[in-house]
Amino acid sequence: MKTQDKIPTTKVARATEFVKTGVKIGGNYVKHFAKRLVDSSISNDALHEANAEDIYNSLSQLKGSALKIAQMMSIDRSMLPKAYKNKFQMAQYSAPPLSGPLVVKTFQKYFGKSPQQLFDSFELNAENAASIGQVHVAYKNGNKLAVKVQYPGVADSISADLKMVKPFAVKLLGLNESDVNNYTSEVEERLLEETDYFLELKRSMEISEACSHIPNLIFPKYYPELSCERVLTMDWMKGMHLKDFLNTNPSQQVRDQIGQALWDFYSFQIHTLKQVHADPHPGNFLMNENGTVGIIDFGCIKVIPEKFYEPYFLMVNPYVREDEVTKEKLFFDLEILKEDDTEKDKKFFTGIFTSMSELVTRPFQSDTFDFGNDDYFNEIYALGETLSKTKEIKESKVARGSRHTLYINRTYFGLYNILNDLKANIFITKPAWLLEKVY
Repeated sequence: MKTQDKIPTTKVARATEFVKTGVKIGGNYVKHFAKRLVDSSISNDALHEANAEDIYNSLSQLKGSALKIAQMMSIDRSMLPKAYKNKFQMAQYSAPPLSGPLVVKTFQKYFGKSPQQLFDSFELNAENAASIGQVHVAYKNGNKLAVKVQYPGVADSISADLKMVKPFAVKLLGLNESDVNNYTSEVEERLLEETDYFLELKRSMEISEACSHIPNLIFPKYYPELSCERVLTMDWMKGMHLKDFLNTNPSQQVRDQIGQALWDFYSFQIHTLKQVHADPHPGNFLMNENGTVGIIDFGCIKVIPEKFYEPYFLMVNPYVREDEVTKEKLFFDLEILKEDDTEKDKKFFTGIFTSMSELVTRPFQSDTFDFGNDDYFNEIYALGETLSKTKEIKESKVARGSRHTLYINRTYFGLYNILNDLKANIFITKPAWLLEKVY
């Protein structure tokens, strides 16, 4: 794979890259509509392919939060046309890596030594590369290690990148800028945390230890003495990413075993630790033929506030959803309903979010659930498609939902998608109170 010798780090350089990409996309549209004048049967597929290619190539050069957002969007199958989803998924572990000299420069800056001086051996060519950093193979004392090296300038560019993206979000979502700020500030906080490898090291060790009792999960050992704020060293984990794993045609038993491990992993974090690995894309899991799964990235952790946790998960409870008074209070607590809503607004959005809640929490309503049931996922995508075309939602300028829903919803959506790809049929472990008649 071709490597990068530099990354645009200044505001001007990164803004210029955004503008250049916009010009390319404009040219793609001109070419597409010129062809449509000659042949009206031409679909938008070629246009999406061209745009996806140009956008991904640009974001790959920028790295950091720009590429991370593309990676986040690729998790949601209903958000983007297939061409974009397929291309943006490459940001999970197949982005163009940095060249060797830049990697050495990072080690010299933070350790005062080259990687060859720190390790018995160090492979300068990256094994894989994602949005925030890339991973190298190294050896020390006979142990094979994974060394994650952060791209230069990533942490410093996050705020500026999000400011450039925000106008597009305002226009695309049709929201007020103040409402978008509520969500972009949440994204900015998580991204800044992801660039702090000291914080990731601490969380990795703590959560790995706390979850070590869960069957069929494997966690690497971490090496604080070989880590710093921009370099993180851990044991090399064996296993395959989801797509490669599925290509081995694993048995249903193995699929179910891995699916169960992932469900139990997330359930324990959310309901016991009240903090969760909020980056459930396939690049963060390594699956093995014996039904075990390795967890390799704790960069994005969402701490769940108690004042959000209770109303959010009370909506899992069918008795609560049937109690109109309690439900209205919870919807205000979750910022779904607003104080200046009319009675008509309240009725409409209560109905919409009640339907959404029933659908998304359906797996919790039984002791087992077959995530291989595509009809269930088609129902979710159909509801999303219907809502995107609903007049009241399209014309609303108000963002509905607490900022905390952003990463919690993303976590469940990513988990559901992985379980669907696995075609896993699992036992739904959950706190008993979720379904008790509490009101």
